[in-house]
This record gives sequence, structure tokens and C-alpha cells, in this order.
Amino acid sequence: MKVSIVSLGCSKNLVDSERMLYLLRAGGYTLTADPAEAEIAVVNTCGFIQPAKEEAIDEILQLAELKAAGSLRYLVVTGCLAERYREQVAEQFPEADAVIGIGAQKNICAVLDRLTKGERVTQFAPKCDMPLTGGRVLATLPFFANLKIAEGCSNGCTYCAIPAIRGKFRSVPPEEVLAEAESLAKAGVTELAVIAQDTARYGEDLCGRPLLPELLTKLCRIEGLHWIRVLYCYPERITDELIAVMAREEKIVKYLDIPIQHCNAAVLKAMRRKCDADSLRKLFAKLRAEIPGITLRTTLLTGFPGETEEAFTELCEFVQEIGFDRLGCFAYSEEEGTIAARMPDQIDPELRQHRAEILMEQQAEIAFRLNAARIGTVCEAVVEGFDEAQQCWLGRTAAEAPDIDGILRIPGTAADGYACGQYLTVRIRDTADYDLIGEVIGL
Repeated sequence: MKVSIVSLGCSKNLVDSERMLYLLRAGGYTLTADPAEAEIAVVNTCGFIQPAKEEAIDEILQLAELKAAGSLRYLVVTGCLAERYREQVAEQFPEADAVIGIGAQKNICAVLDRLTKGERVTQFAPKCDMPLTGGRVLATLPFFANLKIAEGCSNGCTYCAIPAIRGKFRSVPPEEVLAEAESLAKAGVTELAVIAQDTARYGEDLCGRPLLPELLTKLCRIEGLHWIRVLYCYPERITDELIAVMAREEKIVKYLDIPIQHCNAAVLKAMRRKCDADSLRKLFAKLRAEIPGITLRTTLLTGFPGETEEAFTELCEFVQEIGFDRLGCFAYSEEEGTIAARMPDQIDPELRQHRAEILMEQQAEIAFRLNAARIGTVCEAVVEGFDEAQQCWLGRTAAEAPDIDGILRIPGTAADGYACGQYLTVRIRDTADYDLIGEVIGL
């Protein structure tokens, strides 16, 4: 039977989907990327915040329509939404033939076998039953892969439901991470994004100290890897050793994703975040001094309970002062089961969203200015494909992470013959909002 997996949410969830795809293919199922062509659809949901839950629900209902039309025979719901709202999902979506938690994803073939026998399956297992490693069928461009080095989170931020959904932070043993990276490199992957809920925490649960610097050093020795990108490092765990490794190793792209959420001391304390504006200023100054040209990305949260106008103004001024190259901003979503949801002084949802929009408008001006400053510079870029409609090649420089940042457009024709995954030397000659326009000056 033909099976399609729809993967929602973050890149960590995508890795889980890729592992299920591997199990399905090994189990004799035929894979298709298009649910409209499938007999079985599996939706791997996100359930982190309200917009993600709404997206997951919409996707389930759209797949249910395919089932009602007769093209789809079975619908399976898994992932964070299913794990977080177990019985509710099973009850509220009778169209779902199976609802399985993250710990039961390893049983995906057995679950589908039961469906074909006429059973409706609801299956959950301990969160720690989710394997930390395993074969994968990449759902990304063939030269790129995410390398998930840990599962879960133990930080205990008051606004976050991830620990309840995914469990405690569990690092993948270094030898298993390296083995997976070597396997990916042998399969043609040249760019890796090293990911976890808190990547800089890697190894603390294994030996009481961070192992990310050592891991990155060993990853850089793997033949075939060209770019290694580090995402999702909490600021308080970025050590001098990590900075030194990033500065020293040529394969590590000079790009760091550091989610800070806020800068106001009172808000950060209420969030249980272990930093403040001064420590953040020192960290960003140190990173820029020791890793020249580094691209800094962050994530912010507006409208957290008790965020006053003064605190929000401080955040806006901080963003202007630091001048982040990349920035994402979310309006606070009170999530049941979290400490923050029970806090007094909840902010009106419309005001939360309005503040997020103000910050993103402010960041757009910063980003456009920084992009304009890149005109005339020469850099390396990787090709992602050709856009027939716009008659241009698409790619990224090291300063753009896949799927979340802007793209590089290189005007030309298909006859230019560049290959997906090919690295080129380009000159930036113009900008288009968040995107860049370049010309090839070397292969």
C-alpha cells in the first residue's frame, strides 16, 4: 500500500518523520510525498503553541476530506499533538483510524498492519521509548540533513510545554551521532544542521559536562561534509570552548541560533531564563569579536504575563542595539499545564500579537539594512534548484539556514547546468527584501 507522511512543526519533528519513513519502506510499504496519491496518510503533528495546534487540526481535517472522498483509506495521527492530548485527539477525530504517541512511533508498521485488518488503534508508550537513532529516508534536499543530537528538554521554562510532551533531555551517545553523520555523508549529504531542543546542553546528562565542542570537532573530521550549522543554543550554555571551536573549524558555518525570548530582567526571571540584558550584551559582543562575520539569529516572545509597556520598550531598544541578523518573534500563547498559564497579569491576546508585529516591522528594517550592506561582497553559496517561473537559480549562502531564512536568487537559465548541492562562488549584486540576488563568479 502507498503511504504518505505529512510532517508539521520543527526540524526535530521532521527527523522523527524520516525515521518512520525508513521503517515503512523496510516494512514493504510504498512511499509517496503526495497524500492525494496515498492509501494511508500519517500526519506527524506539532502541538507546541496554539497556532501550531490549529495548523495540525486543519491538516487532519483536510486529510479526513480525502478519506471521505474515497482516495484515502486510512488516517493516522501522531506527533506532539497526539502525545499531548491523547484521549481528546482520539475522541474528537473519529476520522483518525489510529492515534499514536511519540513513544509508539517505532511500531508504525505494526499499527498500519492492524488497520488493514479492520482495527482502530490508540497506542501510547513511555516518551523514553522513542529511539534516539535509526535509519532515515531524507525528506529534505538530498545534500542537506538535520542531525538530531538529543531529545526532550529539562530547562523548565515556565511558558513551555515541551518537557511535558517530549520528556527530559536525553543526549544521543557521541559514537551514535558520529556514526549517523558518517552514514549521511556517505549518502551524499554535504550540509548538516546540528539540532536539539537545547543543543549547547548536549552531553550534560551523559557525563555532567557539555560535549558539544568535542562533538563538533569530530564532525568536522568526517570526509564529505562541507557545512556544519549549529542551531538552538541557549545563551547561558555558550562556553568559551564552543566559541573557540566555531572560530577555528572551517566547516562550521559562522552562524548561531540563540533563542533569548526577552531581555527584561523581571520577564526573564518569570520565564525561568538564566540570563539578563547585560550578560546577553557581553555574549553577543564576544561572539562578534571572536568569530568575525558571524550571523546571529534569535527568537523572542511578546506579551508574556506581566510584560509592561516599559519592559516591551526595553526589548525593542535592545533589538535595535544588538542588530540581530535574523529574528523570529511569537506572541505568547498560554499553554495548559504550564506555570505561566496560571500566572496573574495575563496580557490581552490582541496586544501580544500587536507587540510581536511591532518587533517584526522593526526587525525588517534592520534586516533590509544589513542585507544592503552585503551588496558587492563575495561569498560561497549552495544551489538548491532552478525556478522556471522566475528563470533563476535558487540557493543559500552560509548566512541563511534552510527553510527559515531568506534565499539567494541567481538569474539565469536551466542551460547554465548547475547541480542541486553544488557550491559556487557568488557576488551579491542586489537585494529583494529578505532575499539576495547574486551572480556566479566561480565554480
